[in-house]
Amino acid sequence: MVNYDHYTYRVTWSREDQEFVGLCAEFPSLSYLHENRSTALEGITNLVKDVVADMEANNERIPEPIAEKNYSGKFQVRIPPELHRRLAIEAAEENVSLNRYVSLKLAYYYS
Repeated sequence: MVNYDHYTYRVTWSREDQEFVGLCAEFPSLSYLHENRSTALEGITNLVKDVVADMEANNERIPEPIAEKNYSGKFQVRIPPELHRRLAIEAAEENVSLNRYVSLKLAYYYS
């Protein structure tokens, strides 16, 4: 049984709708609009709870919460050769490996 509280929720402002929109990363097709931020979060959480219960009742495959997945710390990404070259040069200039350099760039971007 999946715990719907473990899913990845966020609330953002929708300029188009002029309301807050509650979203769930594991269920990208679902959203919940409300003028109040807290109510939007509560709304998307309850909507996901209902959808998960319905999926369980119908023996459907339920998405695993991102928070409960294990990650190895490795992923492969394809980039244009010129970008690869540029990053390799920058890494060499910093006297670090390309892997370390890209990891530092990503960490800086997401901090």
